[in-house]
Amino acid sequence: MRANYRLQRLFVTDSLSADTLLALPPEQAHYLIHVLRMKEGGTLLVFNGADGEWRADIAHTTKKSVTLHITVQERPQPATPDLIYCFAPLKHARLDYMVQKAVEMGAGILQPVITRHTQITRLNLERIKANAVEAAEQCGVLALPQCRAPLALDMLLAEWDATRPLIFCDEAAEGDNPLPLLTALKHKNTVPRPPGLIIGPEGGFSDDERAALNAQSFVTAIPLGPRVLRADTAAVAALAIINATVGDWS
Repeated sequence: MRANYRLQRLFVTDSLSADTLLALPPEQAHYLIHVLRMKEGGTLLVFNGADGEWRADIAHTTKKSVTLHITVQERPQPATPDLIYCFAPLKHARLDYMVQKAVEMGAGILQPVITRHTQITRLNLERIKANAVEAAEQCGVLALPQCRAPLALDMLLAEWDATRPLIFCDEAAEGDNPLPLLTALKHKNTVPRPPGLIIGPEGGFSDDERAALNAQSFVTAIPLGPRVLRADTAAVAALAIINATVGDWS
C-alpha cells in the first residue's frame, strides 16, 4: 500500500493501537503547534517502526503539549529490509545526506566501518538515528534501519556471514560497467539473500584493505563507471544499481 503524502507524518516511540491516546514529548508538541501551526481536530499519520502507520487526530493542545487520539491503521508494518549498508563515516553534512539517502534507498542496517583513510572515527550515533528518522518521516518509510556501532574493517570481514554476498565498490576495479558482475552474482547466488554493500572513505581504501576485501570468497568488487564519484554520490549510485539488479527492484 502506498504512503499517504497529503498528511504530515511523525515518528513516535510509543506503542500504537486503535482508540488510544498518546501524549507527545515537548519537542514534538512544539513542532506541531508552533512550526506546523496544527490545531485541535487536525489529522496526521504516526508510526514507530514496529506497529505500522496509524491515522491520529489532535485531541487536545496547550501551549506546550499535544495529545493525539490514535484512530485507524493506514498501513501494516512491513518487514525490515535485509540490505546491509557499510560505509566509512564522512564529515557532518555529507554524512547526514548519505544516511538519509541510504534509508530512502532501502538499507535495513547502517554499519559504519573504520578504515585507514577514514577522517571521522568518533561517531554520533544519535545524529545518525535522527537523520534516519527524518528520512523515514519524509519518504513514507515504516521500517527504520538498525544503526550499529562502528567496526574496524578487519573485524567487519571476520564477523561477516559468508552466505551473504558483500559488494565492494572498488575505485580500482577493471572496467566501467558493474552490470555483468552483478548479473553473474545473482545467477550464482544459491542462497537468495540481499547483499551487503561497502563504500570507502574520501581517500579510498588502502592497497592492503583492497587486498583483504578481494581475498574474501563472499566479496564481489564492482566499478561505478568511468567517473570518480564522491563517497556520498557513490553510495546513491551503488544502492540504485544493486536494487535494480540483485535487490528489491529486480
